[in-house]
Amino acid sequence: MGIEVVVEGLTKSFGKQRIWQDVSLTLPAGEVSVMLGPSGTGKTVFLKSLIGLLKPDEGSVLINGVDMVNSPERDIYETRKLFGLMFQDGALFGSMSLFDNIAFPLREHTRKKESEIRRIVMERIEIVGLLGAEGKLPGEISGGMRKRAGLARALVLDPQIILCDEPDSGLDPVRTAYLSQLLIDLNAQLDATMLIVTHNLDIAATVPDNMGMLFRRELVTFGPREVLLTSEEPVVSQFLDGRREGPIGMSEEKDAATLAAEAGIARAAAPPRSIVPQLEPSPGLPPRRAVARRRERVLRMIDQLPSAARTAILRTYAQDAEAPTLPMPAAGSGA
Repeated sequence: MGIEVVVEGLTKSFGKQRIWQDVSLTLPAGEVSVMLGPSGTGKTVFLKSLIGLLKPDEGSVLINGVDMVNSPERDIYETRKLFGLMFQDGALFGSMSLFDNIAFPLREHTRKKESEIRRIVMERIEIVGLLGAEGKLPGEISGGMRKRAGLARALVLDPQIILCDEPDSGLDPVRTAYLSQLLIDLNAQLDATMLIVTHNLDIAATVPDNMGMLFRRELVTFGPREVLLTSEEPVVSQFLDGRREGPIGMSEEKDAATLAAEAGIARAAAPPRSIVPQLEPSPGLPPRRAVARRRERVLRMIDQLPSAARTAILRTYAQDAEAPTLPMPAAGSGA
């Protein structure tokens, strides 16, 4: 099973520029989480801070008792081996075949024999659907295949925490749909904790158990997917609905007068947002073990959630044949 990641009070600046401040959240063990946010909100910086590649100014990232911010470098290095990181561009070596790219972490960080390395690499290549392409160079394959090769490389050390940095960038909608299914399938097979940084709404709507959003140097929200998908927070609504009206501008944040002028337009223009079902693993794969753990966790915290999120969660679980019968909140009850 994956490992819980507890982030407390994380703050990061580059010189005088504050990237984000006082970010606190918990990535539940074995669940899939997504971090949304407009371009330039520090999502990639957040990923690199979790794994210890960048050092935040304040705060902590606790993994198995090790603080990836403040612990000795030796402990951070060892804990980093629990991670698999899929970079935005795949980050493959152009002069190496896909096989050698995917084998690279095993050759660098283990003393496994080549026969064992070949077995592991070919297993991962099969998982991501690249059988037959292992001898090709990165320049000879499509961007989507390079993404999958990068994902296979992230998996060879059997990570318990998988970080994916904008895995959809540069992909068309069809390839993005295949990638979304692949991420769910991986979680079903590995039961790893996963965090996906993206601004793709299709991935955000169908893949995660939990969702968060960074904006204006802060974490707007993080929690069960229903909280964000039903949120009426202006920046969340604007982002999910893809509207011009709202706090997010083309190049900078909008001033108060502009926001006030747009507010009525946004309310009138936005239709009710529906929550689409989460993707299921492909036929033949085991069910995701995270689903039962998540249900138990979310139902324990149900009374602390906003009304719209509670209603959406209860409706979802009431429709689940395996779920216990759950009371639906009465209209206007505030539940």
